[in-house]
Amino acid sequence: MSKDTPDALDGRRLIVVGAGSGIGRELARTASAAGAELVLAGPDPARLAETAAGLPGPTLIQPVDLADEASIAALAERVGRFDHLVSTAAMPANGPLKDLRLADVQRAFSAKVFGPLLLAKHLAGQLGPGGSFTFFSGVAAWRPAPERVVMATSNGALAFLTEALAVELAPVRVNAVSPGIVDSGAWDGLADRKAAFLAGVAAKNPARRVGTPADLVQAVLYAITNPYVTGTVLHVDGGGRLA
Repeated sequence: MSKDTPDALDGRRLIVVGAGSGIGRELARTASAAGAELVLAGPDPARLAETAAGLPGPTLIQPVDLADEASIAALAERVGRFDHLVSTAAMPANGPLKDLRLADVQRAFSAKVFGPLLLAKHLAGQLGPGGSFTFFSGVAAWRPAPERVVMATSNGALAFLTEALAVELAPVRVNAVSPGIVDSGAWDGLADRKAAFLAGVAAKNPARRVGTPADLVQAVLYAITNPYVTGTVLHVDGGGRLA
């Protein structure tokens, strides 16, 4: 069986930070079905419990706040040895530059930069052979837009952090996935405008579609299971950064 299939996760221990919803929840379902033991991490224990209830395999729930180093240290202490960590965390601070609040900017960087750095600091020594970290960047870093200055900057910083950590932690592998527009539930707040928005994105996108959580999960599985991939940002955006 090829290592780039979900079967390579059978018997592995996988930490998913952001497992309470969206792409993180979809990844947890896929990995659990492939035989992985899941550690579900995130800020909301109730949502993590909802994810756990739908998984066929063993799970451990551990709340974590990426803005709090003590919380990350507690995660490391409870988890012990593991094989892979994936963080889909994001805390956007969007809006006009003149209206940005420092506290919101700091939380955005906690999700995308400070948190990943501290996860690596506290957990790298507990990885098993062939282990890896995979973090989530985003297309905004390569295609900035008005009122998205913090999103663009934090996602870009994560891309560079990924390269630096891959060198610092070698042979531990460190990669990032950079999604484009994905119908993961994040756009449900648009209500009856959602369909038109997604159709407009698809029309401009070279792939002529928007992404799905399954598209992102497939990329994560590739990053996790391919032993010759490190320091790499996988762009899963349908070419959106080029449009």
